[in-house]
Amino acid sequence: MQNGVELADLKALAFDYQSRAFRHTGIVHADCFEWLGRLPENTLHAIVTDPPYGVKEYDFDQLEKKENGNGGIWRIPPSFDGHVRSPLPRFTALDKKERDSIDRFFFEWGKQVMHALRPGGHVILASNSFLSQLVFGALVRSGLEFRGEMIRLVRTMRGGDRPKNAEDEFPDVCSMPRGCYEPWGIFRKPIPAKMTVAECLRTYQTGGLRRLADGNPFCDVVVSERTPKREREIADHPSIKPQSLMRQLVRAALPLGEGIIADPFLGSGSTVAAAEALGLQCVGIERYQDYFDMASEGIPLLARADVRSFTAKEAELESQLHLI
Repeated sequence: MQNGVELADLKALAFDYQSRAFRHTGIVHADCFEWLGRLPENTLHAIVTDPPYGVKEYDFDQLEKKENGNGGIWRIPPSFDGHVRSPLPRFTALDKKERDSIDRFFFEWGKQVMHALRPGGHVILASNSFLSQLVFGALVRSGLEFRGEMIRLVRTMRGGDRPKNAEDEFPDVCSMPRGCYEPWGIFRKPIPAKMTVAECLRTYQTGGLRRLADGNPFCDVVVSERTPKREREIADHPSIKPQSLMRQLVRAALPLGEGIIADPFLGSGSTVAAAEALGLQCVGIERYQDYFDMASEGIPLLARADVRSFTAKEAELESQLHLI
């Protein structure tokens, strides 16, 4: 690999931070802005991540309010058909100052990504329908190319609620539509001028997305399940994504099946676990000690999760979509 970092040695990417290595992957306890800035230029082949796109929802005071049931930015939704619903960030509560803060956060983060990512390297980034336009615009201004969206079809408990404290008065009204999809932004660090995708693949092992195992293209609509209970019990993180989804994304991120993926917002560790399961190299960065410790214990267990039952169901659902 260029710049003196060996592909086989992810320990080199831990610098002097607390870290843990697994068979193919590793995790680092650090602030991702600082970590990305310390990387040699053009180190990473891809980034797959689910960032705290409200930025402030993972601040300590907001997490404490969530745990105490006081809400804060976290909306504590009522039970639904007898099921207790998990807290959700109330992004509609963000004021202009907070939205400007989000814009600056992702603009500055995008500039760090531009430094660390190889030319042609992709960023696959989870978002939501309410904030995606703000986050995606900031990343484009930072220099990344917008290459489209991957739509995760999943029925969630987000939205669909009657007006707060006026449910009986307005029983036929919902304040926002019920969420049935999740947009993931797809970005690419620009390929050098006059370089073709083929030349970029030969030079940097980047530039495209990997096709599916059956030879078909990676699609921008993916039928998904909600994260199974067995995975949520392994890693009790409010935004853990299912292994059945994450394994598809980390595979697609490396067009030649080689190179280093980074998840700068490790959280539950689901991205690193997906790479570990597929034998791909990945390093996850987490600034909160509690989440670093959770991921350290949970990644080996998530990597062993069996996703075959959903894969069969997904294939059936996708075939139905093609008939519509």
